[in-house]
Amino acid sequence: LVYQLGNWVAPYGIVLVVDRLAAWLLLTTALLAVFALLYAIRGSDTQGRHFHVLFQLQLFGLNGAFLTGDLFNLFVFFEILLLASYGLLLHGGGRQRVKAGLHFVVINLVGSTLFLFAVGTLYGVTGTLNMADLAVKLAATPPDNLALVQSAGLLLFAVFALKAALLPLYLWLPAAYAHTSAPVAALFAIMTKVGAYSILRVYTLMFGGDAGPVANLLDPWLAPLALATLTLGMLGVVASTALRQQAAYLVVASIGSLLLAFGLGSTDAIAAGLYYLPHSTFAAAALFLLADSISRARGEFADRFESGPEMPGARVLGGLFFVAAVAIAGLPPLSGFLGKFMLLKAALGSPLMPWVWSVVLLTGLLSMIALARSGSLLFYRTHSPYDSTRAS
Repeated sequence: LVYQLGNWVAPYGIVLVVDRLAAWLLLTTALLAVFALLYAIRGSDTQGRHFHVLFQLQLFGLNGAFLTGDLFNLFVFFEILLLASYGLLLHGGGRQRVKAGLHFVVINLVGSTLFLFAVGTLYGVTGTLNMADLAVKLAATPPDNLALVQSAGLLLFAVFALKAALLPLYLWLPAAYAHTSAPVAALFAIMTKVGAYSILRVYTLMFGGDAGPVANLLDPWLAPLALATLTLGMLGVVASTALRQQAAYLVVASIGSLLLAFGLGSTDAIAAGLYYLPHSTFAAAALFLLADSISRARGEFADRFESGPEMPGARVLGGLFFVAAVAIAGLPPLSGFLGKFMLLKAALGSPLMPWVWSVVLLTGLLSMIALARSGSLLFYRTHSPYDSTRAS
């Protein structure tokens, strides 16, 4: 389904395109937004001003990024969702939140500048920014412009990698996600997927196997960087000292798994990635919301991994945490198991198969260990508030 805004014919006008990939992401975003808003109206939305305006603006940017068929308008929708995310991230204030928010703003402003340079370069070389038209013109890139086009393609990759929090451009994410409010962090779980979606869309359509001299531009880079991101993200999960911080590093690890599937490049691998995408998004969002509920129940101990008094509603919260942990670790019968199984199966026959199997299985084991430790510290190592009084 293609909609031409203002009835201007492509490639001269702006087009919005709904294919199965865009529809899949739109559905995921809509469902996630409903759950985040239902949680927010419990009180998080009143901690600052204009929460719902910023939330809807964020959704507008997200949906536009998934729908646009034009590279410049992808930049525009990126700016809209980032503008809203700045306000949402700082919503409610607090020293740690402001510090993390400033880091987030500066890093993403740099990314926006690089995006504009890349878009301008491609337009200067080809005279178009419609993605379908670019796919045709890039395939016929003359040798004199090849270096410019490749540079622009790699600049775009740097921008999308920054949005997706791919190694080494992930440093902005853990602090930003861990210190914002729970419903905002839950919605932000889809924001890194915008970067992953852009990589898949741009580098299969414009720089894919039929792109002539610029074909398969990312083949040497994407899968190795994804493996490194998955490994480093899981090490962050193991080293985390609080549940929200752990959830933030799980977002980093999940983007490694997702881009690993895209980096393998086969139809089966991409299918595994698209199956894994909503699973990882909802699992991370659920953990952020659960961490906030646990923090409220534990009072001054919040969601830190240290023994505290038994919390009210511990059985319900513990049961929900167990389900989330099983899903994240990729254990049967939940969806995480099938996603990882599909990824491992798709890696069979790939030159990277030994690395993929080793890293995916090892990080899965580490996630089980880390989440089991977290659950033990939060729900089992409790003490009575009178213990210290009795000891004295």
